[in-house]
Amino acid sequence: MGADTGGVVVTGGARGIGLAIARNLASSGHGVVIADLDEAAGQAAASDIKSEGGRAVFCRVDVADRAMVAAAVATCQEAFGHIHAIVNNAGFNKPQNFLETTEDNWNRIMKVNGLGVLIGIQEAAKAMIAAGHGGSIVNTASIAGRSGDGQWAPYCASKAAVISLTQAAARALAPHGITVNAFAPGVVETDLWTQLDLDLIALGAASRPGEAMENFSRNIPLGRTSRPEDIVGTVAFLISPASAYMTGQCLMIDGGMVMQ
Repeated sequence: MGADTGGVVVTGGARGIGLAIARNLASSGHGVVIADLDEAAGQAAASDIKSEGGRAVFCRVDVADRAMVAAAVATCQEAFGHIHAIVNNAGFNKPQNFLETTEDNWNRIMKVNGLGVLIGIQEAAKAMIAAGHGGSIVNTASIAGRSGDGQWAPYCASKAAVISLTQAAARALAPHGITVNAFAPGVVETDLWTQLDLDLIALGAASRPGEAMENFSRNIPLGRTSRPEDIVGTVAFLISPASAYMTGQCLMIDGGMVMQ
């Protein structure tokens, strides 16, 4: 266990990429706030981290609800002394064919994936500025924010918005010593992809379980899909002193699917 390095709020931290990030940060000495809508999974995640020797608390959060996000930030300060970073990771996707994409689908996805990131950045930054110290903000983008797909246009737009919000916030918050960066996963083996697989079968875009992931993964230069554990090192770097001179960047963690 490393030295006390302050608290980190991880939204969508109850499972998948978020949980892997929270576990890794806790193992290096950070206190973590598991901020998630799923109370049962969130409480279990916090308990597991504590059983592994880490420090963790759960806070039920809808990332599109400013008061709930502010409460998670306050919880981080109360539990761990100060907020060192936030990882705005919560997000979801619901595929629809492009010409059948509805306003409701757009609004629901953009509310969580876009507005939720904006609120997370704002509330964490306000606390960091009020405390008189800098900090790190890390946002979860996606290869979908760099390359569109006809079955999930709103998701692609929302992740492009995450990249733009990252750049805008980086400029606005640099005078306060706050860095803002993003990372963009590719095909990650999580519950999200399990559900996407089912959704794409229902749309007729795939005919059997696993086919969608195979299709998306066929041209990955590194030859395999990723796991949440492939993500955590980059996030740890982005909230560490090693990345102190980096801001406004989006790092691709996709096995080479999108090369910039």
